[in-house]
Amino acid sequence: MSRKKHTDHAEQAAHGGGGLKKLLTLVVVALTAAAVVKELRTPKEERSWHGKIASVVPYELRVPTLERARERLWNPDAEHVVGPRVFGVGWSVNVGKAVAVVRQKVGV
Repeated sequence: MSRKKHTDHAEQAAHGGGGLKKLLTLVVVALTAAAVVKELRTPKEERSWHGKIASVVPYELRVPTLERARERLWNPDAEHVVGPRVFGVGWSVNVGKAVAVVRQKVGV
């Protein structure tokens, strides 16, 4: 492989793989649009601005609160390590639960 081709591959990998990054961005935009459309199709008095798309992907479009951030990002007593994001579409890691699991496994 020539030095130029090697450099191009290294640059592409450093910048998110080019096509993969674009694909992931497109997926996130599409899921966000689907969540907004779902809410707008719901009668105004029944809109919650949070839920799941296709019964799988969670979305949270309400204004973030400190309480919700704490509950989803640092909650050692939560049931799962991965849960809905504080704001947006998809999942986030509950670091508090992850730390609690590691401490339990290590015996700290």
